[in-house]
Amino acid sequence: MTFIAPKTPASVLQADRAALRRRRRTKVIATLGPASAAPEVLERLFRAGADVFRLNFSHGSHEDHAARIRTIREIERRFDRHIGILADVQGPKLRVGRFQGGRVQLQTGQPFRLDLNPTPGDARRVQLPHPEIIAAAGIGTTLLLDDGKLRLRVVRKREDHLETEVVVGGPLSDRKGVNVPDVALPIPALTAKDREDIAFALDHGVDFIGLSFVQRPEDVAEARAIIGGRAWIMTKVEKPQALEQLDEIIALSDAVMVARGDLGVELPPEEVPLAQRRIVRTARQQGRPVVVATQMLESMIAAPAPTRAEASDVATAVFDGADAVMLSAETAAGQYPYEAVNMMDRILSRVEQDEGWRRIIEASRPTPERSTDSAVATAAREVAHITGAVAICVFTEDGQAALRTARERAEPPVLGVTSQRSVARRLALAWGVHAVVAPEAALPEEAATRAGGLAQQLGLAAVGDDLVILAGDRGIQPRSTNVLRVVKVGG
Repeated sequence: MTFIAPKTPASVLQADRAALRRRRRTKVIATLGPASAAPEVLERLFRAGADVFRLNFSHGSHEDHAARIRTIREIERRFDRHIGILADVQGPKLRVGRFQGGRVQLQTGQPFRLDLNPTPGDARRVQLPHPEIIAAAGIGTTLLLDDGKLRLRVVRKREDHLETEVVVGGPLSDRKGVNVPDVALPIPALTAKDREDIAFALDHGVDFIGLSFVQRPEDVAEARAIIGGRAWIMTKVEKPQALEQLDEIIALSDAVMVARGDLGVELPPEEVPLAQRRIVRTARQQGRPVVVATQMLESMIAAPAPTRAEASDVATAVFDGADAVMLSAETAAGQYPYEAVNMMDRILSRVEQDEGWRRIIEASRPTPERSTDSAVATAAREVAHITGAVAICVFTEDGQAALRTARERAEPPVLGVTSQRSVARRLALAWGVHAVVAPEAALPEEAATRAGGLAQQLGLAAVGDDLVILAGDRGIQPRSTNVLRVVKVGG
């Protein structure tokens, strides 16, 4: 169903656009699902503060996702604000087989066999239709079932089965998931379903492809060859094996997600906060947008307000300098999707008003890279601070100059100007960046004039305010940000 909005007076739309320019820097990703499928609900989430919408390809049909993409693009057109769309593909799902009666009770200390036999299982055995797990496991390997609720330890191995001891028992039903935290499994990160979903998502113009269960840099390289630059790759770090080659994986990615759901299953709980901080720090050092996700406002699935611990969890991600935070079931299946986005917006805005937040952000700024582009971005932050500039305007064709500027976490907002609509949508994820589409400026003087006009239209600047402008002079060094200027608006 196509969402056809009623006509709105131009003056009202102009006021809406000004109001919808986020005053906070940290962005919000909202997952869509049954609770947020209706066009009017989706628009409310956007108005409440959602900057990027996530489509979870583990659920829903292609027709469902296509309808939501059309609605998002219609909202984008009406409000003249670029919205990012993340297509999160499922990745390899490892599951046990089925049971006679659909469910068994495993007792702690009992033996339990995992084999390749498709016969429905019982309290003594069940099919494990993944020979790669049997091949990779060794004596002492831990297997986690049903999101870690049950724990098995391998005590004997044969070519076609594993004999295990139940370390933590409990109920186990058909097709529950299996996690193997101890070993890197020789399985591809992209399944046949993932490839079909990626092709569909790219044909419908999504901005990010989320990669699930990445274990090694080669997984990201494989996806990059398939995607071919048609979207940015957001690598979800949710396997302990990914932490072993974190720098290399992030270097091959365009953005990173701290996917605490599966990461929290495979890592001890006390290790997850340390892993989160390490991933955020590494992504920031490499200038990649980084998202903190999963269970951020979990109680709001069924309640109109979060717990105090959840509010503190969101605040921690902001203090760490994450580019974005994500809502999952809260907006996809919860009873209060609007309230969840609104609450997230309120927490982010309040934390960013705190003096201690700015001191922490300043102290955690990454070391500048040894390049002209990085030096100019670093200088822009300093110049903006000294001059009291109200905004930094970055002319960027591929978005990289805006990302480098966002990496510096400057005090004023970043106005990212690009001629590519796809780039403006991708920059919806970047910390502190408000992206607009405008023709490429051929000369620095033209860039200065255009920046002043755009800043005034968006309410970022008034006549007489200082702007810091970053642009490229093609005559000096093509495809490089090598010009920094300070101009007065209207001067």
